[in-house]
Amino acid sequence: MLYIVVRTQLYLEQKDLEVLHLQARNTRLTISELVRRAIRERYAAPADRRREAMTAFVGSRKHRRDIPGTERYIRQLRRDTRFRRLDA
Repeated sequence: MLYIVVRTQLYLEQKDLEVLHLQARNTRLTISELVRRAIRERYAAPADRRREAMTAFVGSRKHRRDIPGTERYIRQLRRDTRFRRLDA
């Protein structure tokens, strides 16, 4: 497998660097690999986790009474004000 990597530089607090060094020593992984894994785990969630999160979100506002219905909200956004602006 071919990997294309880009060299980058991170500014870390001393405490964070010490944690990484300790973890690298304990896991026998490089700091770079630990950072890559953390990025993948935190920011590049697998498709099934993204799908699960979206499914949980869909309809979450359906029963809220403090916000207008979607159709009413969209109509308010689309309300045409061009003619009123021409008179100004």
